[in-house]
Amino acid sequence: MEAVALSEDLSDSTQRSDSDSKQQIYFIPYSWWRDAQDSVLGDSDGKRGILYVTSQASSYAGPMKIINNIFNSDLVFNLKREEDTVHSGENGEVGVSGRDYALVPAEMWVQALRWHSDSKAAVKDGKCFSAAEDDMTDVYPLQLRLSAPRETNSLGVRITKKDNGVEFFKRACKIFSVESEMLRIWDFSGQTSLFFTNEKSKFPSYQRQSEGIPLELQVYGLSDSFKCREGKKDERAAQHSTIASSCCGSSVMMNGSGGITNSNFIRSVWGSSCEAGSLGLTGLQNLGNTCFMNSSIQCLAHTPKLVDYFLGDYSREINPDNPLGMDGEIALAFGDLLRKLWAPGATPVAPRTFKSKLSRFAPQFNGFNQHDSQELLAFLLDGLHEDLNRVKCKPYVEVKDGDGRSDKEVADEYWRNHLARNDSIIVDVCQGQYKSTLVCPVCKKVSVTFDPFMYLSLPLPSTMMRTMTLTVVNTDGNSQPSQYTITVPKHGKFEDLIQGLSVACSLGVNETFLVAEIYNNCILRYLEEPSDSLSLIRDQDQLVAFRFIKDVEQFPLVVFMHQLMEDQYMHGKMTSSFGIPLVSRLCNSASGSDICNLYLKLLKPFQTPRNDSQECLDSSESATLEEVSGTQDTTPPVLGGGVNSCYGNGVDSPLDFGFQFYITDEKGTSKDKKIGMNEIVEKEESKQLNVLVCWPKKYIGEYDTRLLSSLAEVFKSSLFAKKPQESVSLYKCLEAFLKEEPLGPEDMWYCPGCKKHCQASKKLDLWRLPEILVIHLKRFSYSRCFKNKLETYVDFPDDNLDLSTYIAYRSDQLCNRYMLYAVSNHYGSMGGGHYTAFVHHGADRWYDFDDSHVNPVSQDKIKSSAAYVLFYRRVIEV
Repeated sequence: MEAVALSEDLSDSTQRSDSDSKQQIYFIPYSWWRDAQDSVLGDSDGKRGILYVTSQASSYAGPMKIINNIFNSDLVFNLKREEDTVHSGENGEVGVSGRDYALVPAEMWVQALRWHSDSKAAVKDGKCFSAAEDDMTDVYPLQLRLSAPRETNSLGVRITKKDNGVEFFKRACKIFSVESEMLRIWDFSGQTSLFFTNEKSKFPSYQRQSEGIPLELQVYGLSDSFKCREGKKDERAAQHSTIASSCCGSSVMMNGSGGITNSNFIRSVWGSSCEAGSLGLTGLQNLGNTCFMNSSIQCLAHTPKLVDYFLGDYSREINPDNPLGMDGEIALAFGDLLRKLWAPGATPVAPRTFKSKLSRFAPQFNGFNQHDSQELLAFLLDGLHEDLNRVKCKPYVEVKDGDGRSDKEVADEYWRNHLARNDSIIVDVCQGQYKSTLVCPVCKKVSVTFDPFMYLSLPLPSTMMRTMTLTVVNTDGNSQPSQYTITVPKHGKFEDLIQGLSVACSLGVNETFLVAEIYNNCILRYLEEPSDSLSLIRDQDQLVAFRFIKDVEQFPLVVFMHQLMEDQYMHGKMTSSFGIPLVSRLCNSASGSDICNLYLKLLKPFQTPRNDSQECLDSSESATLEEVSGTQDTTPPVLGGGVNSCYGNGVDSPLDFGFQFYITDEKGTSKDKKIGMNEIVEKEESKQLNVLVCWPKKYIGEYDTRLLSSLAEVFKSSLFAKKPQESVSLYKCLEAFLKEEPLGPEDMWYCPGCKKHCQASKKLDLWRLPEILVIHLKRFSYSRCFKNKLETYVDFPDDNLDLSTYIAYRSDQLCNRYMLYAVSNHYGSMGGGHYTAFVHHGADRWYDFDDSHVNPVSQDKIKSSAAYVLFYRRVIEV
């Protein structure tokens, strides 16, 4: 509720800021508020207030008394200030009767309400109830009019039907009845003190008016149902005591942190449930593609200690002079927005001011384009840290080498140096530390550093792996080419490719592969070095693996490339060269007929069915191929020349009328020398023999040239292809993050030993875990041409994320188990997706924050392939 501002006639010294003048004042039972204060702050931190006692207004003189006497309808009484009792009420029995009330600002009321909501949730099984069970209908406004009589320690109060209506006036009469029993009111808001800190001359206009100074209160906890519960205070206190003892003395904190007893989790639920007036269940309006921002804000707005921090007096920690900060404006804008989200009875909030500040300091978020919620989250956490950094002057710190010291000693030194320059609520809550180890592959130099982190970006195992498609061609002429798709490490080596392909096609122990990259129907290069990185192979490359018998590896290669004798249309385009080069091995001294018969052997799998008129040619070629197959395996096949009987006498070879063979270069662009059938072809032992085979037009129909030309790319991406649903556990993602792997070519490390950049191996280890652990799942991948989203289903724990086995340094003082409390979701594709948030908010209740819409959601719906950023909080063990 608003405390209506004093008149403009008040002096400047009595006026407050606009924010203070609009502060809401709550009128609540003192004992209800005191329970929360004692549990959260303790007696030493109790707020100081002013005690007033009520009395009948018989001593009051003035227009208000006359009107009251005439109409006998207004409620009029005095509030007398007890000068000797200006304290927090901790002495004696003050504040324990049912006639003691408190005036508190909205922030204090929200904190007390949240504490009672936590208490209710934590002791739900113990049948403990609190005032937080009321919904917001238990809050109603009450208009008072105050005046300052001549007595300096007394205030006159008037409550009228005109200001409040009949129903609220009746309630006020029951509350402020001063005839039967004295009523005490403790003012913790500071509103009434304004009447006593200024001279009487400061109120000239109000002294002449009968209305008095208006003050609006929000009355809470004084409905009939609440009074019934007040009568059971002793019973509730006993139940609280029982619950407290069962929890081994652990108190339920405002931030929802509770203990666990007998190895069972006590789910502390900060924030209120629907019964508590939907406190914190306030949506954010979509200003135009700002769902990414709304999702991240809702997750942070329900982060336990951040809520407590920003509902408190955080402004005193703002560091406007930090050159790395944003003049404190981001922190102020976020704090103001969070308070609006936690205001009682709030309607969906339009975060225009926050969006304006965000766009000012982060131009990448300007406009109304869709952005990444994790990028916004990273910027916001960093901005809040710098705006709230308690270090005003950052000292210079020098990083020292380990020099044989223990990892713990070095890590602690790194952490002290970090805290010397960075100290904020974000560091306290969200920052951890990991160990990074780099090893040079040449000189084996080891570099160890300990760096802070604010969130973990975990790769999905599918992003750590890569699918590659290769065409396997057998060199025995017995089977057609086959395509195999295998999965290899994304930053793996060529030996990983050979190993995967060998398993996929059941390679024999006496067999081997020769892998080549094909470009423009010729071999561009061979991939023979096992240590070569697979990152050198692009998705659009075409790879062929030629399958050989190991026994013939000592013989030189012969590569056959195909060309038409004349350019013609083939498969819809004008071309001369075509097909996959065919590779085999041949002895150093082989005749032209040996080469031609070897080629026919390799072509056999591509033959198409023929009619009877061609049987003669079929039989002759078959006979020739049978001779090839019948030769010994220890030497390459060599066929004798001769006359084919089907063509009659005088014909040297059937191939004189068919294929023509030429010695050529590696690209098949030249015809250096035609190969005769009876001619011995000599070649250097260290070089391969490149043969260009010219095809007559009539042979195009004899062989399946489409199959011969069929060659798949390493990876063919499709915008519309629906991939099968993958599933992986969060622990597997963490293992992939911590796995040792070589750095990519774009992330070369400068080795101080070798004095040059190298592709070092990198290993990460978790060393120090934060209280709030934010985990980012790397669903989005980017390439030169495409942006892709991985729809992998990640199975993440919601109540017991145990990282004990993944942390390198284990401290007995801290628990390494976490509970999920929020999830930022992304639905749809890269270009047209939508962000929402799931938030754990009260007992076992989860809510779906979809911009301005907030609805309950069942817990089994929390896990989905849309989960993008996970928010965990540490479990406190007792």
